Amino acid sequence: MAQEATAEAPTAFVPNAFLSIAADDTITVQLAHAEMGQGIWTTLPMLIAEELDADWSKIRVEHGAADKAYTSPVFGMQGTGGSTTTWSEFDRYRQAGATARAMLLQAAAARLKVPVDQLRTENGAVVSGTTRLRYGELANDAGQQTPPALDTLKLRDPKDWKLIGKPTKRLDTPEKITGKASFGMDVQFEGLLTAVVLRSPVFGGTVKSFDATKARAVAGVRNVVQVPSGVAVIADHYWAAKLGRDALQVVWEAGDGAQLDSTALRQQFSQLATEEGPTAVRAGDVTAALGKAAKTVEAEYAVPYLAHAAMEPLNCTVKIGDGECDIWCGTQFPTLDQNSAARILGIPPEKIRIHTPFLGGGFGRRATPTSDVVSEAVEVAKAAKAPVKTVWTREDDTRGGYYRSAFVEKIKVGLGEDGLPTAWQQVMVGQSIMAGTFMEAMMVKDGIDATSTEGVANSPYVLGTPAHRVDLHSPKTGIPVLWWRSVGHSVNGFVMEGVVDELAHAAGQDPVEYRRTLLKDHPRHLAALNLAAEKFGWGTPPAQGRGHGIAVHESFGSYVAQAAEVSIEEGRIRVHRVVCAIDCGVAVNPAGVQAQMESGIVFGLSAALHSTLTLREGQVQESNFHDYPVLRMNEMPQVEVHIVPSTERMGGVGEPGTPPIAPAVANAVFALTGQRLRELPLRLPTSTSSTPTA
Repeated sequence: MAQEATAEAPTAFVPNAFLSIAADDTITVQLAHAEMGQGIWTTLPMLIAEELDADWSKIRVEHGAADKAYTSPVFGMQGTGGSTTTWSEFDRYRQAGATARAMLLQAAAARLKVPVDQLRTENGAVVSGTTRLRYGELANDAGQQTPPALDTLKLRDPKDWKLIGKPTKRLDTPEKITGKASFGMDVQFEGLLTAVVLRSPVFGGTVKSFDATKARAVAGVRNVVQVPSGVAVIADHYWAAKLGRDALQVVWEAGDGAQLDSTALRQQFSQLATEEGPTAVRAGDVTAALGKAAKTVEAEYAVPYLAHAAMEPLNCTVKIGDGECDIWCGTQFPTLDQNSAARILGIPPEKIRIHTPFLGGGFGRRATPTSDVVSEAVEVAKAAKAPVKTVWTREDDTRGGYYRSAFVEKIKVGLGEDGLPTAWQQVMVGQSIMAGTFMEAMMVKDGIDATSTEGVANSPYVLGTPAHRVDLHSPKTGIPVLWWRSVGHSVNGFVMEGVVDELAHAAGQDPVEYRRTLLKDHPRHLAALNLAAEKFGWGTPPAQGRGHGIAVHESFGSYVAQAAEVSIEEGRIRVHRVVCAIDCGVAVNPAGVQAQMESGIVFGLSAALHSTLTLREGQVQESNFHDYPVLRMNEMPQVEVHIVPSTERMGGVGEPGTPPIAPAVANAVFALTGQRLRELPLRLPTSTSSTPTA
């Protein structure tokens, strides 16, 4: 794998924390963020290689250590999330490459005794007439040069880009398809034990007592210890630990969590949505405007609690030494994990070494403010007095992890004689993911969690309505909630684009034309909408038994429109085709943008068609992919992705592909059947026909 290849090449030139150049011309790029499938293993090196004028075949990549040098420009700590990596590092990584190039030029000028301005670079070499000096040849000399001030660097003009904007194959693909890539679950060394933890089946439950006699009798079990999260069984290997845990006898103190029931919560949220709450945004007199409306549209939308369901189960390996600690974990928040481990062990954070392998999917689950996975693993290794890999089964995470909160939203919109909104009233109910975390002070203002209302409080539909009011209730239930791919937009994209489709129908207008009118002052929304509609062939009547739907939504600085074609097969929704258009500003790697749109569509379709969590007597009923299904390969629609040519401000691409797909499908189902589905996952009444509406 890349780490092994670069370890063999002696480092000669380290101009900054982001790259090094060895004598054999190998260029190693250090990632300040975690690669979890979003493609930054390629896009960040592209930024450095562009300004360095590097030979792309010589690029190698490593995850950077937990270090202040890799503090995110967005988060103020080292972290990956919020679709921020590429745009937030666009300048810093290009500057890192330009710095190295300037120092190599200085070294070549000194060696050749010519002015720097008489030299040029080309594909990993400094050129002077017919003389070519490879970067590796210059590495030692370049290391003796003084780095130029950042404000003196002249970055390449976009018209001269050789890599940025060009579809580029991912550097991590060969390792992953050959099995050489190292994930957290792959960590193994002599003396390493494996642990699984039995946690309370009810949120907030604690251990009252336990009997480990039968567990200790299982061959291979080394120890059974109580930790803050439950009871850990430590063994020579996973299966022994699993069987030992199965044999444990634990008496739990359930607490209030035993009363949780998802059906009851759905009803409570629905009732709360009828009441005014803290106001996120308002203008004009909504009540008066509703009273004067020519027509009123009312709707209630709802989404369930959802698990992240990443393919690689959670795991963390901890080796505690004398006043130091090594941790191997696929993590999105190494700084938090480093600090959490330091507190538990009572040693300075700089003595905690975080080793980040590839992440087998994150979607937010590997970025918990509590550092739950790492903290637990450190507690286990500390109690075991040995190196331990703590492994969560998929059932452990599905039933005892962190979730996307359920939401219920009630909307009432008044339309004028022209069919356009004159009054917009919306009440949202769902748990806050920021309350109780270190981010609450920054993200929750006057009772409003900005991540709950994103996509609504700043919606052009709401803000473009003369009288509007959006309220939010954030009930506390005891269910642990967390960001989930596209966060509040995963809820609000479905709600807003479903409602707007309802308004278009109530106004008797084509859904695309209606959106064009509402978005006339929002050119980036329009560009994505128009491109998707054009490539989809919007307006062409669908084939018999097919329905068309569309949605457009902005999230994380990118604007995405998706059109979907669906049918009903044996009473179930089948998605045949999706056309997606995105304006993300400069697309550093168009191939990566395409892959992330496809990925977001798959992720969103899983939630749209299948996934839901059910709680009874405080326990999550679902456990694995058999009862918490995600999209199967045979369900995958044909997907086309089109990128809007844009020089506007860059946005992210890891998450924006998810919000529009559920409403596009729901709107297509309405066009086909006349049945308006306002709750996820989408379920058709048994009596629904597939006769297109007029």
